[in-house]
Amino acid sequence: MPSAFHRSSSSTGLSSPPLATQTVVPLRHCKIPDLPADRHLLFELQLFFCHLIALFVHYINIYKTVWWYPPSHPPSHTSLNFHLIDFNVLTLTTIVLARRLIGAIVREASQGGKSSVPHSLLLVATRFAVLTGTGWSLCRSIILLFRTHSFFNLLFLCYPFGMYIPFLQLGWDFRRPGLSHMPNTRDLASMDRGSKDYLHVLQHILRHHMPSAEPLPTHACCLSPDLIRSEVHYLKLDFNWRVREVLLSSMLSAYYVAFVPVWFVKSTQYYDKRWSCELFLQVSLSTSVILTQHLLPARYCDLLHKAAAHLGCWQKVDPALCSNMLQHSWMEECMWPQGVLVKHNKNVYKAVGHYNVAIPSDVSHFRFHFFFSNPLRVLNILTTLEGVLIFYQLYSLLSSEKWHHTISLALILFSNYYAFFKLLRDRIVLGKAYSYTAVPDCERKLN
Repeated sequence: MPSAFHRSSSSTGLSSPPLATQTVVPLRHCKIPDLPADRHLLFELQLFFCHLIALFVHYINIYKTVWWYPPSHPPSHTSLNFHLIDFNVLTLTTIVLARRLIGAIVREASQGGKSSVPHSLLLVATRFAVLTGTGWSLCRSIILLFRTHSFFNLLFLCYPFGMYIPFLQLGWDFRRPGLSHMPNTRDLASMDRGSKDYLHVLQHILRHHMPSAEPLPTHACCLSPDLIRSEVHYLKLDFNWRVREVLLSSMLSAYYVAFVPVWFVKSTQYYDKRWSCELFLQVSLSTSVILTQHLLPARYCDLLHKAAAHLGCWQKVDPALCSNMLQHSWMEECMWPQGVLVKHNKNVYKAVGHYNVAIPSDVSHFRFHFFFSNPLRVLNILTTLEGVLIFYQLYSLLSSEKWHHTISLALILFSNYYAFFKLLRDRIVLGKAYSYTAVPDCERKLN
């Protein structure tokens, strides 16, 4: 393995190691405990239940009645104006919200493996019943909506899907290559050709709204700079894919919960527009946090942290401050130790990480190391967002004066408490685990 050299100097403010061969010492990664996680089907069921709660409280906001009035002021026998609800829109909205759950059930029923004949028949019957029932309900609702609403109103249902095609075309990798193999030039060329085919775009849109049951990528703890950069590249693609899945799924769910019901309301029906916008923001934020916690678990964030530690980082310095110090020409096959100065693209960079194989001028490498150098950064962001959301909902609940707002906020709060509990539990456990491993062995023995 090539080594790097560096000369010390006291005339500048830069600290540097003496001129000597720097031995690369393998990193000692932290071992985190295995935290309990929900099964994929159970998670999709919980997420669908949260969406149903949000949809239910929104229908309360739109179709509420003055049920406490005496019988002489109808309607007083129900709390909702059920005769004003378009059940075809409700059925279509429910199917869209249940798309991930339906996909999880079908996927679970398709992975039976070696089983008995009755069990196999039961799985086939389950898939047939779920797909047939969903398809029949969806087709029936769409046909009836075409009979009762104009084509312009129905275009409102397809508006989110219309934005996905140009959004997905912005340099996205549609095949999402895994880390189990390194694609060759022919594979990359076929991926580029496939990305221009709109059939692959439509397949990718469908994939973004189906639950992901793929296993987490693995970490190759190696000392080869090329392999480390390749691993970081594919981890970056995998992370971007997961974040885009979170954004697309949360925005679509919030759109169908908050905006679709009010679009098909009759012109004589009054509803609170401000509450609909607030509900859209709350549903999109809570869904994003829940999906991010599921798609970016603690084990996955620890994997990204390990890759960032191997990648390292470079800090751009002023050439005038290090003019009398030894500066190496950056080479991609070298693993540079901490404190070394290198020249790259007419600029001078200082090695910041334990050892560094990142390309100094590559902004994506810098962002990857900055974001994942702290293994708790993602968890801290999610915990903060969920805490702020719960605090705002509690404040709105205490200051609300309308009965339907009180019921709505109380039900939505209960759906967020469980997610906040899991985030806080993971943050406390992982915080202690990482802080314990950060203590030097000598201090641990003294204690």
